[in-house]
Amino acid sequence: MLGVLCGVVSSAVAETPVERGSYLVNAVMVCDGCHSPRGPGDLAIPSGLSVERRFSGGVEVWETPAYTVHGSNITTDRDTGIGSWSGVDIKRLMTEGIRPDGVRVAPQMPYHFYRILTPGDLDAVTSYLKTIKPVSNEMPPPVYKTAVKPPPLPGAETSIGDTVPTDPVARGFYLATLANCMGCHSRRPDGVQDFRNWWGKGGFEIKGEFGSVVVSNISAHREKGVGARTDAELKRALTEGIGHDGRLLKMPMARQVYLSRMTEQDLNAVIAWMRSIPPIE
Repeated sequence: MLGVLCGVVSSAVAETPVERGSYLVNAVMVCDGCHSPRGPGDLAIPSGLSVERRFSGGVEVWETPAYTVHGSNITTDRDTGIGSWSGVDIKRLMTEGIRPDGVRVAPQMPYHFYRILTPGDLDAVTSYLKTIKPVSNEMPPPVYKTAVKPPPLPGAETSIGDTVPTDPVARGFYLATLANCMGCHSRRPDGVQDFRNWWGKGGFEIKGEFGSVVVSNISAHREKGVGARTDAELKRALTEGIGHDGRLLKMPMARQVYLSRMTEQDLNAVIAWMRSIPPIE
């Protein structure tokens, strides 16, 4: 069924902006995770009888002392989605976190990660979003209690450049940043993202309808992290949601089975980047 959702995504090199944007949105950035409705245990396909409601808003609610937000409708519906937004509006939201009305969104939308996008990839994602069928679905409006501005990700403060790196580690960092890996894996137990002293350490407890799970250490530490894991074990975790001990991973990591759509080159690059994360206990 994954193939149904992939659309134009394939293992071949994308040739058009829309194809490239589809690959990024569907195979790397995993936008379905927040923006598509789904049922319990339904990781690959949004909930309901049809895939027609993809990107019309998610079921998760993030309620913190600073804000209460839902995954928004990002279809081209003009009244309940982003159909009235210009390309400039979309790009500003993605890289600055600011809506057309001037409101800064919550960091659940990882715009501080998306700043790394090459100009071509930013154009491609924007082009793809404009092809999504409109779905009328009014999501609850966000409630902001205090201003929140997430810390910049070192190495991703601005665009990585005009082209995606070919060096495996640099390429892996680019892709892992778009996949928001360190959004969870560099979050301290108190919930604060610490990209300097907690890089890859994990330890934050995520709670949801699936129960609770403590985010793993993905540094190169051989005992506490993934340094002793084989490439095959890491790939299976990323693409099948299965841990090295054979257990099924819980959400939200379980939905990373979307990464099974990545090209072999890109998947190998992510593994190479993981290997480069300094060991930390």
